[in-house]
Amino acid sequence: MAFELDRIEDKIEFFEADRLEALEKKINDQIEANKTLLLRVASVSHQMQFDADGRPHYSAVVHFTAQK
Repeated sequence: MAFELDRIEDKIEFFEADRLEALEKKINDQIEANKTLLLRVASVSHQMQFDADGRPHYSAVVHFTAQK
């Protein structure tokens, strides 16, 4: 039985929250978790929109890449 490990080179994760602070906490928690995989943040894209009731909704996409 062969056991082979592959290194993750790129990883994209999506986040959403109803408050900007909650979104930031989710992203920061995942950054810390991905450090154990030797991944760093390559880019972050975010946006805010209002739902039908007028409440804000925040979302973000974070691209992680392998540290060189």
